[in-house]
Amino acid sequence: MSQEIRNIAIIAHVDHGKTTLTDGLMEFTGAREGDASMDNNALEQERGITIYAKNTSVEYKGTKINIVDTPGHADFGSEVERVLRSIDCVLLVVDAQEGPMPQTRFVLKKSLELGLKPIVIINKIDKPAADPDKCEEDVLELFLELGASDEQSNFPVVYCIGRQKVAKLKMEDELVDLSPVLDTVLAHVPAAKGVVDGEALRAQVFNLGYDNFLGRLAVARIYDGSIKKGQQVFIKAEGEAVKKGKVVKLSGYRGVKQVEVEEATAGDIVLIAGLSDINIGETITDNEAAEILPAISVDEPTVAMQFSVNSSPFAGREGKYVTSRQIGERLEKEMEINVGLQVEAAGGDAYDVKGRGEMHIAILLENMRREGYELSVSQPKVIIKEIDGQKMEPFEEVTVDVPSEFQGSVIERLSNRGFLMMNMIPHENQVRLLFEGPTRGLLGFKNQFIIDTKGEGILASRFLEFRPYAGEIKKRQVGSMISMANGKALAFALFGLQDRGELYIGAGTEVYEGMVFGNTSKGEEMTANPTKGKQLTNMRASGSDDAVNLVPHRPVTIEIGLEIMQEDELLEVCPVSIRLRKRYLTESERKRAPKN
Repeated sequence: MSQEIRNIAIIAHVDHGKTTLTDGLMEFTGAREGDASMDNNALEQERGITIYAKNTSVEYKGTKINIVDTPGHADFGSEVERVLRSIDCVLLVVDAQEGPMPQTRFVLKKSLELGLKPIVIINKIDKPAADPDKCEEDVLELFLELGASDEQSNFPVVYCIGRQKVAKLKMEDELVDLSPVLDTVLAHVPAAKGVVDGEALRAQVFNLGYDNFLGRLAVARIYDGSIKKGQQVFIKAEGEAVKKGKVVKLSGYRGVKQVEVEEATAGDIVLIAGLSDINIGETITDNEAAEILPAISVDEPTVAMQFSVNSSPFAGREGKYVTSRQIGERLEKEMEINVGLQVEAAGGDAYDVKGRGEMHIAILLENMRREGYELSVSQPKVIIKEIDGQKMEPFEEVTVDVPSEFQGSVIERLSNRGFLMMNMIPHENQVRLLFEGPTRGLLGFKNQFIIDTKGEGILASRFLEFRPYAGEIKKRQVGSMISMANGKALAFALFGLQDRGELYIGAGTEVYEGMVFGNTSKGEEMTANPTKGKQLTNMRASGSDDAVNLVPHRPVTIEIGLEIMQEDELLEVCPVSIRLRKRYLTESERKRAPKN
């Protein structure tokens, strides 16, 4: 008799507590070893966000519960879309203070369309401004707005403090442990279908992994039959030739650890090694005539930029991998596991990389930089399409939570960038603003938003659809400060330039001709010499020996660079340094360069 299995995914807006809750469930059931966390990637731990969907498994009251933790950021939505196909129920985690946010709507809409019946977890009920009753009402309203059926709208609710690893079914109950969450799962999640004698194997791949020894790994949900180690299988996809393969290694999950197994049966989620050319959405079967499972569709990318070989005067100083072939191979490897990404050769030594947003591509760049890659990146641009002879571009819905005193500047900034305010909801000293507008208007805005709201605002966005082109958008009010010399920047020179704008470098930084080392507040381009020293004479004069006090500079990071760069600039991404530069380094080249 095989063990009963339940398959669930945890979905939520970014920072509403999915991973903390999953870690708590693993600890409560004894599946967590030491400090093992679902966010095991270095970038995830640094930024406190989930980037990649991950599997875990816990045992409770004799039942195996497979849990998939999903990212909450809209840029990694492609991770969520495919995971939802492999499970039978979702736990929708909502912050009791913030209520449903844009990504909550996105992931919930996807789950309802697939006919899943969510369990709602109202988390962080200990927050000072938490209002669980209002949050529950808002969630119900969202369900109805998204066209949920009566059965879906009649969702069970669990109240929770994920950080303290406690939950309860009614607000008046006592908080003890996380058993109310797991009891609700057992009561409301249908058990996965078991093995039926003589039934052909059918499993669908919903995630990919990579192992240096075993190559590509397929994470698959088994729908029918069973799969064994060493078994010969067929791989089928709509409109493609049938491929053959052999299961070299089969693993299940115990906590976050992979445990090798000899056989797995219908309802389980397994990791399969040995099928080198398998892709997401393909059906694995042991019968060539078996019907394929419905394809998994993923929303298309909205932002594109060009990756090319670093051609600056400092090229090759820090990087281990610097050639176009090495960059191309790394991008190909990324496409094996990152389905939201598209890469095309753009001629010469460049590649067009398309993703779901600036952050989606910035995370890829950060990973490449840490692995020792060195490359240049062009300014992010939205993907413009022509549909029925009309120019179309991606539009986003933006939700902004800010203290009331900052609402004026936020409304003004976004309306200048082509956004229309759809709603305004005041609550106490805060206000929630809802906007709709072109994705183009958001590029380069997040940094400005932090400055305008003194770091107290929360901005979240989600892709809506492609709509008619919104015309010209005026975004950048500052110009670039460009170096006209090679050498080390001196404090004396920078002191004379800091009044003209903001500096990106400090004294002692090496610069080259054409490198952007700051911006000008008046908006004009300015060529200057940051290596200029003080003229020394043997005459003393009052006022000439003033102390040189430099204002702290703002170092360029990948995210800041992608936001502030202009159309004729490149971001130089190296393992240690990140620099901004002009595409054409000398002033005479820039004058001769063709204007777009």
